Amino acid sequence: MHGFLETDMGNKPVLRPKAAIGPAIRATAGAILADARAAIGDPQRSTAEAVHAFRRAMKRWRALMRLIEPLVEDAGRWRRDAREHARALGQARDGQSALNALDDLVGSGLTLSERSVATIRGRLEKLRADEERAVLTAELHGRILDWLDAAAAAVEAWQLDTLAFAEIAARLAAGYRAVQRLMPDDWLQAPPVELHELRRRAVDHRYQMDLVEPLWPRFGRMWIDEAERLRDRLGRCQDLEVLEKLVGPHQPLAPWRSRLMPFCDEHKEKLIRRAARIASRLFAERPKAFRRRLQALWENR
Repeated sequence: MHGFLETDMGNKPVLRPKAAIGPAIRATAGAILADARAAIGDPQRSTAEAVHAFRRAMKRWRALMRLIEPLVEDAGRWRRDAREHARALGQARDGQSALNALDDLVGSGLTLSERSVATIRGRLEKLRADEERAVLTAELHGRILDWLDAAAAAVEAWQLDTLAFAEIAARLAAGYRAVQRLMPDDWLQAPPVELHELRRRAVDHRYQMDLVEPLWPRFGRMWIDEAERLRDRLGRCQDLEVLEKLVGPHQPLAPWRSRLMPFCDEHKEKLIRRAARIASRLFAERPKAFRRRLQALWENR
């Protein structure tokens, strides 16, 4: 079994001026894999918590792999593997996503009786429990641990000694451009599948920017916080989509369809409008200008 790269958890791996880039990239990858292993190996976590933490770690991993994909020969394969493992556990998130959406609606003024809300919550909690029992099997758990071991061994072998910041800046700008190109002309008319793809690229960008936060800490933290807000608004829209499916014919929440759908639609519109405002601020400049700014920050720190 290969050990994970050691990382100082009190000092998050990042790119620092006058420090070698390759070791920082390897340390970042090692920290993500260690977090993923801790997520599914902690007996104190519930299955829901374990699945959520593992999937979040895989989002960070996929963002890093997408960043270095042209620079590391097997990064694309490791990214695709992570996506498949996350998808294998994705079903266990539907119940929790619907519960998140219900809480969001209640917090936004959903006018249902306490009894109705309690009944809906009970059905969703049962759905979540059923999903958890069915998904994270001992076999899948073992496959994931084996994959984490193999990924850690691959990270140790990456040849990154000659990596220059200009290459990282170019890849960060490519991620920035990917989000920008997916921003719809009419946000309110955009199909859910397009908003979901936009969210995926926004998540990539948010985690990729973690690497360069020290170049301008106050600005970097603000940028990441804004990207996280964009991710949150789009993610809450996605949770509402899950809840809406459960109010369809013959679904667990069908009796409340006429009561829930108007609130879902109204709240989703608010979230989309907020997401559009955030994205218009965050992705206002041209990717080339974004890249030049990163390069200037690197050279002048």
